[in-house]
Amino acid sequence: MRSLMFNVVTSALLLVQNAVAGPQAPAATGASKGVPRTWNGTNYECKCYVGDSCWPNLQKWNTLNATVGGNLRISTPPAAPCYNSYQSPWGNISTYDAAQCASITANFASEQFQIDLPTAGLWTYFTNDTCRPTTNPTDTCTPGYYPVVVIMAKKTSHIQAGIRFASQNNLRLIIRNTGHDFLGRSVGWGALVINTHSFQDVAFTNSWKGAGTYKGSAVTVGAGVQAINVLKMAHALDPPKVMVTGECATVGVAGGLVQGGGHGPLTTLKGFLADTALEFEVITADGVPRKANAKTNSDLFWALRGGGPASFAVIVSATYKTFDDVVSTGTLLNINTTHTTNATLFWQAVTTFHSYSNHFVDNGLYVYYELGTTGQNLHVQPFVGIGKTPAQLQAVLKPLFDDLDAMGIKYDTSTKSFKTFFDLYIDMFEGEAAGNSALTGGWTASRTDVAKNNAGIISAYQNVLNNGAFIVGHMWNAGAGVPAAEWNNSAVNPRFRDASDKVITIVPIGGNAPLADKAAAQQKLTYVVDGGLRAAAPNGAAYINEADPFQPNWQEAFWGTNYPRLLTLRQKWDPNGVFYAVSTPGTEKWEQIEYGTRLCKKV
Repeated sequence: MRSLMFNVVTSALLLVQNAVAGPQAPAATGASKGVPRTWNGTNYECKCYVGDSCWPNLQKWNTLNATVGGNLRISTPPAAPCYNSYQSPWGNISTYDAAQCASITANFASEQFQIDLPTAGLWTYFTNDTCRPTTNPTDTCTPGYYPVVVIMAKKTSHIQAGIRFASQNNLRLIIRNTGHDFLGRSVGWGALVINTHSFQDVAFTNSWKGAGTYKGSAVTVGAGVQAINVLKMAHALDPPKVMVTGECATVGVAGGLVQGGGHGPLTTLKGFLADTALEFEVITADGVPRKANAKTNSDLFWALRGGGPASFAVIVSATYKTFDDVVSTGTLLNINTTHTTNATLFWQAVTTFHSYSNHFVDNGLYVYYELGTTGQNLHVQPFVGIGKTPAQLQAVLKPLFDDLDAMGIKYDTSTKSFKTFFDLYIDMFEGEAAGNSALTGGWTASRTDVAKNNAGIISAYQNVLNNGAFIVGHMWNAGAGVPAAEWNNSAVNPRFRDASDKVITIVPIGGNAPLADKAAAQQKLTYVVDGGLRAAAPNGAAYINEADPFQPNWQEAFWGTNYPRLLTLRQKWDPNGVFYAVSTPGTEKWEQIEYGTRLCKKV
């Protein structure tokens, strides 16, 4: 990213802005009153943005910059160096740099490249796609829905200062680690970002001595640590260890992942990442550092374990259980048009595959698959048997392959064994790409739904593909490896304890598409694509990190019977709405009005 030093450029820009905005009010000691706006006949109080009279003056920004050790930056879209100028909120900034543009263009699809930028979102729909890489530098680069200022936090005190500054000046605040988010929570029009990615400390212990009854091995990770890095370090231990992480190697493990629950390849055996959390070091909305565990701030500890990202506190570090790594086996399966062009036979095979969801999770498997990404295509990579030899995994899969053989369909399959799950993780899970634009939804089918209505679920899958979307599936059960007495120790939706298959639905659409097209795509996702899934699996649930935030009754879908308690805790820990993520506890009156720009509260 073309990230401009605050003390080089910002002063002049803010002087120009403040001359336009007019006189500034004195610094507030608490949360400021919102900026009044009316939109579509409804009155709101909004966060403060560039051009509003409440926007902080130059003195305040300079004071903040000094407080955070000079780590305040102007935020620009990642591809700004491909353009002659960036039309910033304060005026045009010359940004063209041929070498930087070439690097950005070559790496735009790289997740790690995007993660290491100050304010990028890995998937671009919610940025408005107004400044993508281009070969024509005379094209227009505007802010879109990107943030405008970022604190590249290096110390806990920097996070504290950012939270207090946002609260006192009523700014929209975004907490970003990796930008690994489908729902646009890592970006936001005109916002201040606190980037926590520099918090990279990792510490292992063989015997946890903190709160609670657990005394086994554990790891404490900083807010910026990604799955692949901590797994590599754990693998290097003697004996090798492993922890619950997401399927994607680049996801951060101490922020939105655990606050959303955190599912991954070990979920059937060990539960969600939230189920393995032992303690958090956090900063709450009042800017105060706190510890949260089973004894200290236990209500906050409960809420942070699956109660919603960016809702209760900023996590500075998290401590999780670790487990001995063991021999593991993986199997691949592909059925596509090279095997059959008979659509009826293909869907018969898909129906058979999915009918074994309960069988797979009951036998401790995790299954990752894609459906319809390239037309008539079922791609399973992989079936994961942690702690299983090839013979043991093949015994679990034999009924499926016997049925496929009986129906006469061809397929490709292969099996590999590994000394540890980590070796399997590195070898068999495929990398993912950044820079794509789409709307994301999804739903979870329970074991009950699969047992009673597998054919109906597959009809709903066909409906997804027939409407131009595709599916990414994850078969796991978050209750199998966690004692029932512990299910309520975290805030995740109790319905996940009877889960069998969680799918992500993806509706491709450009972030810069016409507003009418965006509205139509959202309507299709909510009521046609995902609506069919909800109808076919009525005992299911939605996973907050990978679902449609605009679905009806999202409170029940995301948290079920836990929602009333979460709402109460949100009002306790963040009564003034310092933190915000779409469709999380306590955000019912909040809305991004004026075509997805200003964040405002209905009055």
